Formats: sequence, C-alpha cells, structure tokens
Amino acid sequence: MAGRFTPRPTRTTVRGGHVDVPAGDGGGIPRQSDGPGLGRTWTPPGPLDLGLVLGPLRRGPDDPTFRAAPDGSVWRASRTPAGAGTLRVAVRAGVVRAEAWGPGARWLLEQLPDMLGASDDPAAFEPRHRLVASTRHRRPGLRLTRTGLVLESLIPSVLEQKVTTDEAYRAWRLLVRKFGEPAPGPAPERMYVMPAPRTWALIPSWEWHRAGVDNKRASTILRAVRVAARLEEAMGMEAERAQARLELVSGIGPWTSAETVQRSHGAADAVTVGDLHLPGIVGYALAGDRDADDAVMLALLEPYAGQRHRAARLILLSGRGPARRAPRMPRGDIGRL
Repeated sequence: MAGRFTPRPTRTTVRGGHVDVPAGDGGGIPRQSDGPGLGRTWTPPGPLDLGLVLGPLRRGPDDPTFRAAPDGSVWRASRTPAGAGTLRVAVRAGVVRAEAWGPGARWLLEQLPDMLGASDDPAAFEPRHRLVASTRHRRPGLRLTRTGLVLESLIPSVLEQKVTTDEAYRAWRLLVRKFGEPAPGPAPERMYVMPAPRTWALIPSWEWHRAGVDNKRASTILRAVRVAARLEEAMGMEAERAQARLELVSGIGPWTSAETVQRSHGAADAVTVGDLHLPGIVGYALAGDRDADDAVMLALLEPYAGQRHRAARLILLSGRGPARRAPRMPRGDIGRL
C-alpha cells in the first residue's frame, strides 16, 4: 500500500524540492504573442518527474520565474548567456516536448536535456538505509537538474541566508518583478526574467530595504554581480572547484555555494552544511537523533560519499522528520522600519 498513493506534502518534503505539476496532456500552448517559438523534443533515458527534477528551481509558490500550469507543463523564465528566454516543458507519453521564446530560446533548448537530468546518473546511487531505499522506489522520476547558470541560483540562495524562507521568497519576488523584464513569448501572466548583473548593481539601497533585504545580503549580491562573468565561468569546473571560486566572494560560504552548485552543476555530492534544520532531519531519519549537528550528519551520510546530496534529497522527500517542538521562527520585515 505504501507506494499506491502520493504522500501528503509536509514542510520536509517541500524542502526536498518537489512541485505539484497538475496532471494534463501537455497539449496546447496559449498563444499571447505573434512570433512562434523554437521547438524541440527529447526522449529521456528513464522515468522523468518534472515536479521533482525542476522543483528545486522554484523559489516559493509565487516565483515570477517559474510556473506549473494546469495543463501539466512547466514554464521557466531565465537570463541565459544569449539573453532573456522563456521555456515551456511538458512530458507526454514519455517524450519531452519543449518550446522556447526570446533571444535565449536556442540556448535553453540546447541545455534542455541537462536541465532535465540527462547528465545525472541515478544508477550510481546505492541506498544504504531502508528509508532511503523506500523513498527512491516511490520516486523513480527523480533526477538532478543542471541548469548551466550560476548567478540564477546564487542570488536567491544569498537572499535565503539567515532568514525564513517566506522572507527570502518575498524579497526575490519583489526584486525580480520590479527590476526584471517581462518573460518573452506567450508566458503566463506576471512571469519575469531576473535582472541582468548591471541592473542588480544599480538597485538603490532603499529598494533592498523595502524588499526586506539587510545590508549584509545586499552587499554580498552586489559583490557577486560585479564579477558575474568570472562566476559563470565556474560552469566549466568540477563542482568542488566551482564552490571554491564562489566562496572567494565575501559573504558566500559553504551553505550558499552548495545550494548554488546543486542546481547549476547538478552536483550529486554537494551536501548543504550550516543549515538550521537539515542535520536534525537527516539525524532523525537515519538514527533517531533530532539534535544531530553537521558533524553527525556528515558521518551518517558518509556511506553515500559521492552521492550525499541525492541521499539528503531522498531523506527530505521521505517526509520523515522530527516534530516541531518550538514555535515557528517569526517573520521579520525590515522594510517597515
């Protein structure tokens, strides 16, 4: 019976990076502009769950760069090396059908297989715990995305430093909608492409404040966008070297660099350290230790060396986590000060 029903979402499974993509035929695209998009089809080498693969790219339920449509398709608005682009992806009868619009359309379609996990190797993972094995069995469509874009994952990760996810999602939403540009093509309403590096650099201090972003996080983003080209070059590096390059920017530490390369590089071993909740979740799931710290978590994940991020995601997706024993962290809003 365990595999027959979709598990009810919990705060733990949501952190595991799963988006509910409505069941649909992936059919007709609502035309809202005259120019047709570029198209591509691709057959994945195995099961593919769009909600699992692309879920980590969504920053909150109202992310202006991400939309799960009622017809079963997923829309993304990205700033690529070739410019702004909008991508629509749907899976029908085991075949991926994609269309893209804007200057970055061709780049997005070329990157499509990697974004959907073609460069990932789920077969390299060997479960060592019953919980992990069970979750893997129930989630056969899980593959690790590789977007090929560093800044796109780095900036929202910086916004998530030391604050609640609600605060970070609100800041990302407000800044992208105010300083980004409307997504090209027939994208759903209120979808935007994130600002270009120069635009991020020109955001006035009071706008960061209104979005609830303190000076420390804003300054880190400003330092990062000034060397945006050098950071994007990290896509040509292995994940560990890419993390080292990101951490050369003051304000970017192991937590932020891991959260970035997990998405940009599809890094299967980039386990997130320094997280407030993850050690306790992993410790509780694997050893019944809700008070585990980073050292204990890394020791428990040692059997998964080379695949520790995948193991952590499966643990999160299992939904097994310790019950909350303290009130939820209060949401702050410095924009009201």
